[in-house]
Amino acid sequence: MEENMKFATVEDTVEYRLFLIPDKPGDPEERREILQKYIERIMTQFAPMLVPYIWQNQPFNLRYKPGKGNVPAHIFGITKFGDNIEDEWFIVYIVKQITKEFPELVARIEDNDGEFLLIEAADFLPKWLDPDNSANRVFFHQGELCIIPAPKKSGTVSWLPTTPPTISQALSIISTHPEKILASESVRAAVNRRIRGYPEKIKASLHQAHCFLPAGIAAVLKQRPRLVAAGVQAFYLRDPIDLRACRIFKTFLPETRIMTSVTFTKCLYAQLVQQRFVPDRRSGYKLPPPCHPQYRAHELGMKLAHGFEILCSKCSPHFSDSKKSLVTTSPLWAGFLESLKKNDYFKGLMEGSVQYQERLEMAKNYFQLSVNRPESSHAMSPGEEILTLLQTVQLDIEELKKEEAYLPPEDDERWLDLSPDQLDQLLQEAAGKKEPEPTSKGREENYDLTQVSESMKAFISKVSTHKGAELPREPSEAPITFDADSFLNYFDKILGSKSHESDSDDLDEEDSKCLDSDDDLDLETQEPGEEASVKGTLDDLKSYMAQMDQELAHTSLAKSFTTQKQMEPLSQTTNDNSEEEDSGTGGSVMTPVDVDLNLVSNILESYSSQAGLAGPASNLLQSMGVQLPDNDDHRPTSKPTKD
Repeated sequence: MEENMKFATVEDTVEYRLFLIPDKPGDPEERREILQKYIERIMTQFAPMLVPYIWQNQPFNLRYKPGKGNVPAHIFGITKFGDNIEDEWFIVYIVKQITKEFPELVARIEDNDGEFLLIEAADFLPKWLDPDNSANRVFFHQGELCIIPAPKKSGTVSWLPTTPPTISQALSIISTHPEKILASESVRAAVNRRIRGYPEKIKASLHQAHCFLPAGIAAVLKQRPRLVAAGVQAFYLRDPIDLRACRIFKTFLPETRIMTSVTFTKCLYAQLVQQRFVPDRRSGYKLPPPCHPQYRAHELGMKLAHGFEILCSKCSPHFSDSKKSLVTTSPLWAGFLESLKKNDYFKGLMEGSVQYQERLEMAKNYFQLSVNRPESSHAMSPGEEILTLLQTVQLDIEELKKEEAYLPPEDDERWLDLSPDQLDQLLQEAAGKKEPEPTSKGREENYDLTQVSESMKAFISKVSTHKGAELPREPSEAPITFDADSFLNYFDKILGSKSHESDSDDLDEEDSKCLDSDDDLDLETQEPGEEASVKGTLDDLKSYMAQMDQELAHTSLAKSFTTQKQMEPLSQTTNDNSEEEDSGTGGSVMTPVDVDLNLVSNILESYSSQAGLAGPASNLLQSMGVQLPDNDDHRPTSKPTKD
């Protein structure tokens, strides 16, 4: 199954692969050296974006993976993004840009849900593409999304396999026919819409907040800002066993707390803020009253201190020194550092300055995690990394307290509170639809209810199968036509109406010419015995329908529908004929039902019963682009109070 590139099996995990084209056979060691050079070039070129990025769980990383079976040697990476889905889409952006900067590389990306790029563009995919035949068809090439098509008939296109291609076949197709595999504009737009805004979007995803933290944590985060993610996750996923270490703090004492500024991602900040937690009395972490102006800073610091204490409690202070691998001893470090300088990573900072050293430490950490990553058995855990930093960093609590007066302002956290209008806007953007126009009072008065009936008719006319119903994509651009008379004539023809019957729904000579030739051919080619059997069945069906009409004529069912108004009085002759024909039904004439009016009335009644919440009526209409105005006619009024 290696040929079909199994989906990632770990939850919330994304896998990405980079293949070199054309795929020429050669010495495996030579191939390894070539791909290793590409890894160094990629990680160096994208270091300015990747180094300061705070990952939820694991960073973007690349490593060489040897060939196996029909899958050639390639560059492989895997990242667990956890609860922050933005990490996954940032990786999509990075992979897309890699193929743009290195046209000889072809990328494939998937997660535990499978082809999530196709899921994102599900509304615009060709009908032939489904999960059963999508294996090894979706790639990034030269910065564009590509989908290898399937031939309509076997053998019609020589370079397209009839079954899902293998990786080798896919790479060969991309190399020889790059212009014929480009995904449609709508599919590419759907994916590009999801990654729109990067790399500027990275800064918008961060949140700065003041935290009342132990000085040790403040010093660690100054050296390794990314460790805030590990601290938040440790607190967020804590269990009773973890909290045993927080009864009495051994590493981060509450007496050393200072006010500092911490940078979170919005996901991490929300996870930390939204959880209610009361610290153990023995811990020494006491909170001021909620009305205190710095209550939030004390609460955030207390929670973060618990997370860091949990991390450190899971490892021994005397862990193996073999894990403390020095970055500068790696033969790749010198070339990596030189490449960073060429890419202006240090932004012209003076070598040896405080800011230069901070960026250098971040680069070393990034190099250790992403470029020179050791085997998992020898990798340092976050707790071990924190303890190592505490042994090397020099703590000057008095100096840190002086910096409290120069802290940058906190970011506004109003983004945590989402109004219903903002939620609707986000849902509209996620669905790729235009923002709904604000409904004014004048627009409500002039609202055209024919949109509702026409949209429903368009919906009914679409294909409906066991897989679901198709929705009209742009009902407002194309007028809806529905010929009710023609529809009834076709239906009557199928039921086998006879020319001597005098019902108003009979087919006349002109209507009979509108039938498709295929329908006429089917009736003409039927055998006599088969035709007689069909006619007998249809006659029985019409008999049942006539009996049902007679029974319903004596009920109040007709009163539940709104009927059409008679445009002119019926003539006496017509009345006489009707009385003769309907004598079996008690002489009552059923007035035709106004289908449109009943449809609109029922939908509006259903919409009103939703009371502003989501429901079948609003969901169905909105999916077809119809926006109903708010129901302001039946607002509850307050009862007058007695004086």
